Amino acid sequence: MNAELIASEPVFIPRHMGKFVTLFASVRLSLRAKILLAFFTVILLLTAVNVMLIWEVLRFNRQYDVLMTNITTANNLNGYIKPAIDAEMWNIVSGKTEFAEGSQYQIIEQVNTQLDFLAINANSDRSRIKLEVIRRTMGTLTHYVDVMGQQIAQGSRVADNEAVLDNIRGVTAVVEDSVQDYMLFEVNEAEIQYKANQARFTRLSLLYMILLPGVIAFSVMAAWIISASIYLPIKKLHDVTTTITGADLQALVTTNNVDEITELGISFNIMIGKIRELLHAKIEEHDNLKKAELKALQAQINPHFLYNTLDTIVWMAEANKSDQVIEIVCALSSFFRIALSKGKEWIPLQQEIEHVRSYLAIQKLRYRDILDYRIEVDEALLNNTILKLTLQPLVENALYHGIKTKRNGGLIVVRVQRTDDDMVLLQVEDDGVGFTPYKLAQIQAALSDEGGGEVSMKDSGFGLENVNKRIQLYYGRQYGLSIQSQYRGGTQVTVTIPRQSEPVVLDGEGVRP
Repeated sequence: MNAELIASEPVFIPRHMGKFVTLFASVRLSLRAKILLAFFTVILLLTAVNVMLIWEVLRFNRQYDVLMTNITTANNLNGYIKPAIDAEMWNIVSGKTEFAEGSQYQIIEQVNTQLDFLAINANSDRSRIKLEVIRRTMGTLTHYVDVMGQQIAQGSRVADNEAVLDNIRGVTAVVEDSVQDYMLFEVNEAEIQYKANQARFTRLSLLYMILLPGVIAFSVMAAWIISASIYLPIKKLHDVTTTITGADLQALVTTNNVDEITELGISFNIMIGKIRELLHAKIEEHDNLKKAELKALQAQINPHFLYNTLDTIVWMAEANKSDQVIEIVCALSSFFRIALSKGKEWIPLQQEIEHVRSYLAIQKLRYRDILDYRIEVDEALLNNTILKLTLQPLVENALYHGIKTKRNGGLIVVRVQRTDDDMVLLQVEDDGVGFTPYKLAQIQAALSDEGGGEVSMKDSGFGLENVNKRIQLYYGRQYGLSIQSQYRGGTQVTVTIPRQSEPVVLDGEGVRP
């Protein structure tokens, strides 16, 4: 399955929603922003509809309260002003109450105050006009009351006072009629306002019934689209991971979105690329390791070494040197037994030293006149684990490219010691012919090259090249060989490895306990 097939794999969503899902998914916003946008849109629509409805209800209540208050106030005036003024003025005219002690002006002031209140709460110009007519009539009434007071103060006749009283009664009748007319007008206005508000509420209810299902539909659609826009890339990612579990590392996640899941898909693609690179490097490293192990084993079963050793045994047997024959056969047996080690790659350092000792013992019997050796080992390290066939190739290299080239004999010293930082140093030193500065530079450059330096080290023998490669493959790139040499002054090869008491397993960067 490739990336294109995964990207086009169908998802079960309604056909009519496909365009909306595609359009919404293509919006260049993050997934969080899309969810917040849809959420706030729904909240805004619901808030707008409810605020509009609540505003109309409050408006209606305010208008209704004003109308009811005005009607109640007008009704109180309608049954109060005429009886109160007429009775008070009759008591004054009949002599029951002194004009200065009467409450006629308080009654007029109380009525004017209520008229001011009605004028403030008036809802229309006609209402204000009617209130202004009542106020002017109250001004006329106040004038006649003043006239009555002046006449009484001047000692007027009763007939004159009664004439003014008749005028006062006529004016209060006009005030009462005007208040009643105003009250009827307000009642009619209340009815008209009620019908208008009822019609408005009906329209608002219809609008609310239309908008509410629309908001609900938008919410459902937004939830569906958002869930689909989340599901689609996750489904693609799931399909890719399913494909990868089938050992297909070529599948990738493809999408045009710019949200968090897309970023996850991009990171997933990068991870797959890294896995492919690591897997390729692992396979290549494993192949190199197998090649190095095969070369190491082939070097141990070198037919020339075996033939020469057998020839030596035959020669010693013919010379009746039975003790030396036994010695060399035992050394040869130990050499191959440790070299094979039942297929194990990790052996105790003690066995690796025994392997080198067997090899040197065989070569000592062959090259008695030109070879001498010495092995120096820190006994505290003998039980530590080491990669098999690490020292013997270095010793062989020292013999064939150092001592034999010198012709007049030499010494090979094998040292194993511990450093202050708990590392293990394996040193093979000879006093052979050594390397020229040019050749030494070539070998050192080849050892520092990750490619192994096969061309540069070909003439210097197989041992250095293969040991360096195997050490770096098993222990890591930070370990390996270092060489110090002086032409006609000898050579020292040093191997640095970590100290460990248990076998290790190979991973992508070497080995770990």
